[in-house]
Formats: sequence, C-alpha cells, structure tokens
Amino acid sequence: MANAGQIVAALRDMGSTKDLSPDEVHDLLKDGIMAGLVRIHGPNVEAEIDIDEQTGEFDIVVLRRVVEEVEDPSSEISLEEARWDDPGFEVGDIMEVPVEFAQFGRNAVMAMKQRIVQRVREGERQRIRDEFEDRVGELLSGEVQQTERGKMVVMLNRARDADAIIPWKEQNPRERFRQGDPIRAVLKKVEETPKGPRLILSRADPYFVAALFKLEVPEIYQGIVEIKRISREVGGRTKIAVSSRDESIDPVGACVGLKGSRVQAVVSELGGERIDIVPWHPETEVFARRALAPARVSRVVSNQDRQVITAIVDEDQLSLAIGRNGQNVRLASQLIGWQIDLYGSREWLEKGPEFTLFAEREEDQYETSDFPLSELDIPATTLAALNAAGYNTFLDIIDLERQDFLRTEGLSEEDADLLLSIIDQLTVVEGEVPSGSESEGGADDSEESPG
Repeated sequence: MANAGQIVAALRDMGSTKDLSPDEVHDLLKDGIMAGLVRIHGPNVEAEIDIDEQTGEFDIVVLRRVVEEVEDPSSEISLEEARWDDPGFEVGDIMEVPVEFAQFGRNAVMAMKQRIVQRVREGERQRIRDEFEDRVGELLSGEVQQTERGKMVVMLNRARDADAIIPWKEQNPRERFRQGDPIRAVLKKVEETPKGPRLILSRADPYFVAALFKLEVPEIYQGIVEIKRISREVGGRTKIAVSSRDESIDPVGACVGLKGSRVQAVVSELGGERIDIVPWHPETEVFARRALAPARVSRVVSNQDRQVITAIVDEDQLSLAIGRNGQNVRLASQLIGWQIDLYGSREWLEKGPEFTLFAEREEDQYETSDFPLSELDIPATTLAALNAAGYNTFLDIIDLERQDFLRTEGLSEEDADLLLSIIDQLTVVEGEVPSGSESEGGADDSEESPG
C-alpha cells in the first residue's frame, strides 16, 4: 500500500499534468483524506488536516465531542471513554484524536483515491465549461480521433481532454476524413451530458464559412468589414453579404483578396464549394439584385406587406438566376429573408398589362417553399429510410446525388433511381436549359461573384 509521501508525490505529478496550483493539490488531498476518514469513522466525522508546504507531510486529527450518551459514533465519544485517556474531560469538550495514515485500510485508501479522481474530473469539466461556453461561433482545430456511428470524434489541439464531436448532420456529405487527419470546425454549442460537457462542432453550419472568412480576412477580424448575412447549402454553394465600416475599404475586395487568394483559401477548406460574395444594402430591392448574382436582374419590385420580391431577368440570364435545381434563387431568398418570385422577360411580357404583380394565384408564381416528403408518391419503406437518415422535406434531398442515396441505409438502386426521377420532374423550370448543356454549366460552375 502506498505511504503518505508517495501519495503526495503522485498528487503533485498529477497537478503538474493537469495544470493545478499547489493550493488546488492540497485541497484535493484534504478532500481525499476526509473521504477515507468517513469510510473509517462514519459520515459525520470531523477532522483537522494540516499539510506542510515544504515537505508535503500531513497531520490528521479527528475531533470528537464528549457526551453522556453517544448517539453518533462518527463524531461523539462517551464521557467515560474520554476519561480513560484524560480524567479531566467534561461533557461538551472536544477530544482530539491523532490518526496516522498507516491506520488507513485498503477500503479507506480506495475511498480517498475515488474522491480525488472525482474532484479532478469535476474540475476538468468545469474548466471546459468556463473555457468554451462563451466561444460559440469560433473556429477550433484538432485531429480526427475516430468515427463511430456516423459522428466524428475530434481531439482538439488546445483542449485534448475535451469531449468534442461532429455529428453526422453537421458534416459535409462530400467530405471524407480518416483517423489522424487534421480538421477544423466551428463550435456550434456546448451540450451537457451525464459524463460532462460535450462540444458540438460543425462543418455544415453557415457560421463555419463565416469563421473561415474571419480567419483569412484581417478586416473582418478587426471589425472593419462585417458579415451581415449568410446562407448556405453545404457542399454546393454559399452566399455571403458583407459591408464595410470604412468607406475607403471595399468589403467584397477585402474578402476576395489579391488575385482571389483569400476566398480561394476558404473554397479550398470547403472542398470546392462555390461562394458568392455580395455587398449588403439596407434597401431590400437593391439587396435582392445583388443577392441573385451572378445573374443580372433587369427589374425588381417589392411588396412590403407580404415580404415578396418579384425579379425579372432577361432570357439568357434566367438559367443563371435560377441555378441548378433552383439553388441560386433559393439561397438569394434565404440571404435577404424575403420570398423571391423570379420571371424571365418573355414570360413577364406574356402576362400582359393587366397582370397583378402580387396575385395570390400560386400557378402564376415561382414557388420556392418546402414541403414534406410524405406528400410525394414514395413507397412507405423508402420514406421510412429517408426519415431515419434525417431527410424529411423535399429541400432536404433536392441536391443529393445518386451516390448519396446509395450510401443511405435502407435505400436500393431502384429507390435511388426513383428519387432522382422525382427530383428531376419537380425541378424542371420553364426556360431552363436541359442538364449537360453549356448554359447550365455556366450557372453551376460560375466563378465567385464580387457582386
């Protein structure tokens, strides 16, 4: 069994490893000794413990109140028994009983060890809470430790003891990481679990892109350039609206960097995800024009009451404005926070002068709203597999490819073909160039637009 000196030495080593102060080490030791005394004497034992700062040696004295009749043996002693030691004891006196560490049996030592380990764990958990609870939205870096049941376990560089994970829904489905790979992610929230705080990280959240720009663009870090709005479809495209507090600094140019160096660094981290950077504007109509970049908008009309923007573009810009599977107009709508009804110039002229801009008829509008998958003609088993994987609405699957469906548990090749067919049927827009043509390639593969 370890002696007192060995225990103190072990505690000091642990204090050095866990970055504990000498006072914290002494508190741990005292608490552990009290746990051992409780195992020996009982739950209400009282004691004085003195620790020598230089040698680390400690003295233990158990305090017992002298009483006529003992009711609590852990803290009391009878007058008769006390007078065996000193005839001068009276009822109400406090008897001091020295205790040598050698008197601690195996059970007492185990109780002492368990209490110290418990206190150290609680201290680590509290330090993690204190360190990270105010850092939500910050970029953290680490290493992929393992992948289990779809989630990635990450060991952070500056908090290796922290429990940090990237859940499946917070990952980019087009990225693949292996054990040992370096990884960066944004802190989304600090979640409490029975085992302590858990850091939930994300590479799919729009704020991950914002955190990357803050890292790459000094003007954003310094607060000169501000990210006003951001919308993202992970793995596909991101739109970001920026403004400058200094009129001499172009916010878009600051984010793009010399020869596109800054935005390319972000694109590289995102695995090639497209990024549109547009200048923010307080007027919704102007902002909507910019948000629909890289398409050029001929006319914009707004309805303040319904928060609807009607945008008219030339025919050669329609496919670009819509984007692949409606992605560009959908992200623009999310960016400005209003619904966008998009029309080609030919369709708009065919409506005639009596056409009401904001008619309630849905057939006269380009619908951008979402709807449940249960409303589609999908077999029950296929629907159940999609729901189990977290796909509940049409917009959840609209940008998925065949291999994404095949990786989903419970979906066969026939199911994948059926779902792709349904997506194609529901995303055909009048005036859109068929898949594979040169025009659509321009819409999907356009370079970053500075607005």
